[in-house]
Amino acid sequence: MSHNTFGHLFRVTTWGESHGPAIGCVVDGCPPGIDLAEDDLQVWLNKRRPGQSRFTTQRKESDIVKIMSGTFGGLTTGTPISLIIENEDVRSKDYDEIADKFRPGHGDYTYWKKYGIRDTRGGGRASARETAMRVAAGGVARKVLGAGVVIRGALIQMGPHVIERANWDWQEVDRNPFFCPDAKAAKDWEGYLDSVRKAGSSTGAVIEVVAEGVPPGLGAPVYGKLDSDLAAAMMGINAVKGVEIGAGMGAAALSGEENADEMRMRGNDVEFLSNAAGGTLAGISSGQDVVVRFAVKPTSSILTPRRTVTVTGEETEISTKGRHDPCVGIRGVPVGEAMMACVLADHLLRHRGQCGITG
Repeated sequence: MSHNTFGHLFRVTTWGESHGPAIGCVVDGCPPGIDLAEDDLQVWLNKRRPGQSRFTTQRKESDIVKIMSGTFGGLTTGTPISLIIENEDVRSKDYDEIADKFRPGHGDYTYWKKYGIRDTRGGGRASARETAMRVAAGGVARKVLGAGVVIRGALIQMGPHVIERANWDWQEVDRNPFFCPDAKAAKDWEGYLDSVRKAGSSTGAVIEVVAEGVPPGLGAPVYGKLDSDLAAAMMGINAVKGVEIGAGMGAAALSGEENADEMRMRGNDVEFLSNAAGGTLAGISSGQDVVVRFAVKPTSSILTPRRTVTVTGEETEISTKGRHDPCVGIRGVPVGEAMMACVLADHLLRHRGQCGITG
């Protein structure tokens, strides 16, 4: 299997399967001399960790990350940083009954058609378990970016239920199990998701990730645009089916006057009066907040019987038991933050390499 690496100067390669002994990644291209300890990464992994509420999978994983290489005396050395997380709560027997069936909505069929073999234990390489290593790599990327760049994500829609933007409070994100910035919406979502979960079904979500303090100049025309790399990174997250930057799809309904982000001078600096562009112009960061949203489909593993076929061509039905997220979008929030961090770190290093400035 190829294409397990993303990034150019800041490169991340992940490895491992959902039910294997461990998962891991190698981060290459991190500059030397940066303070880096396991605690710097663990704080982000704790946000993604399963089993923290009744609204996520009950698989119990501590997700303790270990730094295996690339640091000395608490500083990065410029050599590859190897990270590993041991899998602890593996229950492969949950998949024994459906090992010969293709789960609708999963990669079972396409993996089998492409490779002629597939790991039936929880989806193997296609499992969202792999995203833990993206979050760990994102922790390294945040250190590269420095404290001046603040990346935060929030769940802004669950199923058909959308937050009220007038109620947006970043501090509220850490007070509820949904990473929701709207306290009222979060309360309403509890009853909604409980009903979905008890019915053995699932629901989708929309996540918004905002990066503040991004310096202008990141991104390169024509084929290295910051927003195109961000879109590719978010689309590479499991279960993501749509990405938009700034006004996104909504820009189609705006007039030219509404969509153009007007500018004025504030002292010696340019000030934008709006941010329909989502922090990028011609694929280059403008200095405004970089704003990305992505849509996550409902979890495909549900108890409701669905029609499918077997590897030998018989038509049958399948009901996926085991431990699954009724809304996989919840734990997608820290993953989206991590992918934003990795892309920005990569572009920051590329910008320095070409322009010779630190941003």
